[in-house]
Amino acid sequence: MTKQIDQAETFAALHKKGDPVILYNIWDAGSAGAVRDAGARAIATGSAPVAMARGYGDGQNIPIEAALENARRIVAAVDLPVTLDFEGAYAEDVMGVAENTQRALESGVIGFNFEDQIIGTVDLYDTETQAARVRAMREGCDAAGIPAFINARTDIFLKAKPDTHNDAMLNDAIARARAYADAGANGFFAPGLRDKDMIANLCESTDLPVNIIALPGTPDTTTLASLGVARISYGPVPYRHMLAWLQEQAKEALQQG
Repeated sequence: MTKQIDQAETFAALHKKGDPVILYNIWDAGSAGAVRDAGARAIATGSAPVAMARGYGDGQNIPIEAALENARRIVAAVDLPVTLDFEGAYAEDVMGVAENTQRALESGVIGFNFEDQIIGTVDLYDTETQAARVRAMREGCDAAGIPAFINARTDIFLKAKPDTHNDAMLNDAIARARAYADAGANGFFAPGLRDKDMIANLCESTDLPVNIIALPGTPDTTTLASLGVARISYGPVPYRHMLAWLQEQAKEALQQG
């Protein structure tokens, strides 16, 4: 447990506004080792690639037992902090969130992505309800004795086309960031947001380190750093690139045959 605590503290310290930690998301022990060998300072799973690599769809379709066994294998394979994309913690009620958080920490991970989308729908939990869920996750971490990094995610921007993002959405995100921070979150994740002014405003409006995902159309790393971003992740992008490469290589081999 001492090692896990040390890794949790090391991971938290990597989050610096203007000097973002880069998390190139992986899906298994092998891909984790490859990213480690590339020079990563921490490892992050992506829920979609973890599920798809095992024949499941995203959205907690992979059983929690399989997801946590995969996390154990990753932790055992790399001597780096590992943060888990835990989606909605496989629970709706706060007791379930706290219990599953403790189960997940037994795998050796030191952080979580925790989203406010109601799994299986396009709706979000209201701010108060999700704040209670974040608080339950924090209580689960405290009960386990691990100062795990809770990266509280909002899907406000991800579920809307970029050209429809507006000030009302940004204000909602800022309000959620404040509520989630009060509930014990360590970071705030706004996937899908790519407007430079909105990103800068969000970073200025919360003390939490802000995470932006490097999807197509998102500002580059240097620009995101200048806007105050503290964490850049890649989500399903590495897995999709890997599949595209694999398919092209397979086509070439099959055509030669």
